[in-house]
Amino acid sequence: MVIIDRIALSLLIIGGINWGSVGLFSFDIVGWIFGGTDSIGARIVFVAVALCALWCISLLFRERNEVEDKEIHNLN
Repeated sequence: MVIIDRIALSLLIIGGINWGSVGLFSFDIVGWIFGGTDSIGARIVFVAVALCALWCISLLFRERNEVEDKEIHNLN
């Protein structure tokens, strides 16, 4: 599950940066990379970001394992 969580969070970061660029500069990075917001590539990325956002809702309600807590404390 940890790998899926990290992939989902990474895609959400990409989506957040894209929305930030749209809000600040009216520039859609994903649309620019894939040749427009209506292109199939951009739509796939947008759907993937949306699915990852739904997946990450589960992160709010999960209990942390003692093993994960120990790993976090060992990294610090």
